[in-house]
Amino acid sequence: MNDPFPPSAWERRFEQLVEIVPYLTLATSLAISLASPEQPAGGIGRTLALTALALAWIVGRMFLPAAVRRRRAAVAVHFAGVLITAALLAFHDPIFAIYCISGFFLAANFAPSRWTFAAVATTSFILYGSTLDWSQATVQLLAFYLAIIAVQTVTIGGGSIAGIRIEDRQRKYRQAVGDLQTALEENADLHAQLLTQAHQAGILDERQRMAREIHDTLAQGLTGIITQLRAAQRVEDSATHVELALTLAQESLTEARRSVAALQPHQLDDAHLPDAMSTLARNWTQTTGIDLHVEVTGDRVALSPAIEVTLFRVAQEALANIAKHAQATRAGLTLSYTGPVVLLDVRDNGTGIHHPNSEGFGLSSMRQRVRGIGGSLEIESMPGEGTAVSATVPALQASPR
Repeated sequence: MNDPFPPSAWERRFEQLVEIVPYLTLATSLAISLASPEQPAGGIGRTLALTALALAWIVGRMFLPAAVRRRRAAVAVHFAGVLITAALLAFHDPIFAIYCISGFFLAANFAPSRWTFAAVATTSFILYGSTLDWSQATVQLLAFYLAIIAVQTVTIGGGSIAGIRIEDRQRKYRQAVGDLQTALEENADLHAQLLTQAHQAGILDERQRMAREIHDTLAQGLTGIITQLRAAQRVEDSATHVELALTLAQESLTEARRSVAALQPHQLDDAHLPDAMSTLARNWTQTTGIDLHVEVTGDRVALSPAIEVTLFRVAQEALANIAKHAQATRAGLTLSYTGPVVLLDVRDNGTGIHHPNSEGFGLSSMRQRVRGIGGSLEIESMPGEGTAVSATVPALQASPR
């Protein structure tokens, strides 16, 4: 698994420096010690022995598995061994105080925690303790050294912790920037997909809308024309039927032109919905010969064109279904203004729907129209007891002109 916050180049270089500082300081201290002309008897041997011990300690750590070396207990044991060998060397020869400086670098392995301050303080005590002439020490001198140790502990320990926390925040910032960039790229792809889906959905909706308009206008008009022409073939005086067929043909042509232009019923051009319903009912009765009772209740208000067109088309389709399938002798159309909603009921005393679960294009078209404006459509029918179509839509009023 990849590290979400990988170390920076600076951190990697510092970690490498921490690894080699003990070798550098130990080698430097040994070189200076051996170059000193004043060596007590046996001093070089003890120096080499203690140096070998210190070197063996820091080299032995390298043979441990990486996972073990990073554990806090292993870090603490290694740090203690370095300080102990450094103290032995420094009290043997003060020049090895240089080797004690390794403790400041190794203290960074405890960061960020309070153990960092303890490691720096311990290193400072050994460093200054090995160079202090305890036989000549005074209270003022000890206080001075303690003050130096305290300041050094705060500055080195605090700086180490602050540096690690700053680097940690920078890693998180870089990671956040990377995540944000990835999210932006994903959002761009998602936006493109949504645009494509919206375009496809718009094409589908437009096709369905055009299919509904053709079904509600041209198809019904042609059906009426065919009905009148067939009736004209069965009677000697066919002028009335031919005249009705011509009227339906003219209306269908007008509707076709309006479908291309605005797709709004011509009955709503100069009239509101109740008047358009009355005109529709009168023409339908004249064409089918079925008695149709129209009733409008409630306070009439001018509705949004989309609402009025939908209700008109639902009434038109419901009446067309009655004429084609119901074999009814009476029908009723009620338009009710009830405040927040408008209700449309179309009912007949025909044969009813014998297969309630099967809906043709007309019923599906009505449902889609009503749902498209936030309304609902219910159909109640029993074989031999007629059919009732009820549409409920929000009473959205037309904008003032």
